[in-house]
Amino acid sequence: MVVKRSVSSYPDTTRSLLAAIKRRGLTVFARIDHAVAAREVGLELADEEVVLFGNPRGGTPLMVSDRRIGIELPLRILAWREGSEVLLAYHDPRELSDAYDVAEHQSTLAQMAGLLEELTIEAAS
Repeated sequence: MVVKRSVSSYPDTTRSLLAAIKRRGLTVFARIDHAVAAREVGLELADEEVVLFGNPRGGTPLMVSDRRIGIELPLRILAWREGSEVLLAYHDPRELSDAYDVAEHQSTLAQMAGLLEELTIEAAS
C-alpha cells in the first residue's frame, strides 16, 4: 500500500482529491464514509472515507482479459485522519498483474499507478 501524508486538514484534503478526480474527467462512482456509518450504529471512528472512481475505457479492457479483476475496480483511494495527521493510500495497480491474467495491459496498469500517484500528491499538497 502506498501512503501519503497530507499537509491540509481532512476536509480540505478530501475536497482537493475530489476536485483533482473531476478535473481529469473521471467519474466518482461511490464514496464510502466509514466514520458516518460507524456513528449511525453508535460507534466512534475518526474520519475515514474510500473514494471509488475511474473511467470505463481504462478498466474494461482489463476485465475483458480477466473478469476476476473486476473485484479490484474501479480505482480507489482511502483518506483517513489519524490523530492530527491526514493520510491518503492506494494499492499500486501494477501489482494486479501478479494475481490476474492481465500481463498484456502493463502500460494501462502503469498509467493507473501514475494517475493514483498524481491524485494523491495533488490532494496532499
